[in-house]
Amino acid sequence: MTHQKVLVIGAGGQLGSELTQGLWRLYGKQNVVATDVKPAEGVLATGEFEILDVLNSDQLQNLVSKNKFTQIYHLAAVLSATGEKNPKLAWRLNMEGLINVMDIAVDQKVSRVYWPSSIAAFGPTTPKIKTPQDTIMDPTTVYGISKLAGERWCEWYFKNKGLDVRSLRYPGLIGYKTKPGGGTTDYAVDIFFKALTEKKFTCFLKPDTYLPMMYMDDAVKATLQLMEAPAANVKVRSSYNVTGMSFCPAEIVKEIQKFIPEFEISYAPDFRQQIADSWPKSINDAPARIDWGWEPAFDLDDMTADILKNLPSLLDVPAPAMLH
Repeated sequence: MTHQKVLVIGAGGQLGSELTQGLWRLYGKQNVVATDVKPAEGVLATGEFEILDVLNSDQLQNLVSKNKFTQIYHLAAVLSATGEKNPKLAWRLNMEGLINVMDIAVDQKVSRVYWPSSIAAFGPTTPKIKTPQDTIMDPTTVYGISKLAGERWCEWYFKNKGLDVRSLRYPGLIGYKTKPGGGTTDYAVDIFFKALTEKKFTCFLKPDTYLPMMYMDDAVKATLQLMEAPAANVKVRSSYNVTGMSFCPAEIVKEIQKFIPEFEISYAPDFRQQIADSWPKSINDAPARIDWGWEPAFDLDDMTADILKNLPSLLDVPAPAMLH
């Protein structure tokens, strides 16, 4: 691709922070502007950063016009569990934010837009095992409803406005560089923090609750790979299925106990159990593999070892003895 100038909206979140760093590596720090509604923290403060509310269309328009962005990554959203507590806010941010971005991208002739969808767009009557790309979608959460609607809007803007908008249906994303942000799959992030600091964890899902997951390194890789792909290879304009692995809480506990044998788990399922039960257990992402060559690098074993190797230094706690 030619010279790129990239805007990241919602850069302070779990995905946004790591995706911004991936974009720095790809295009150079000087060509990426990270934004969020809150001031930059941590590594984001070392790059170009601006405060932005995506619902303020005039502010967004001025920023895009001033910088002549060629790509926009729009990540700002209210997540699943948080969205159920404040559904109207979730709908407004998730829908109006996306439409603001796409309208301004069309107006300012932005070359490409990225927007994340989610397995939350599926629902209780969706096939649970190896969920196909095209299938029944009947989401039960406001977050999921907004993601399904957003997929339809993305395809509409592509077909009717000629906007090159691209999307992935993320499974649960697991990283260690930022704390969990209110998602139903975030137990699989928090469990590593608690294993290292408290040696015990109370899980809000049942031990046998299988969900599709992806390590953050793979999520960043998939996102940039999709955005770098030639337009002719991007044949799905709603959102692509992608996945890395599927596991349940009992399985991730066993992996952690290989490194921290004293780690203990207890279970106290709450309202998030019902959300998880409505989602797929595993995903078929064949179209992404065929169209633009997607392939994950991390399974549960690899991910667990990588997190337990790197997270202790961030928390200022000793690394597990097994890793010495």
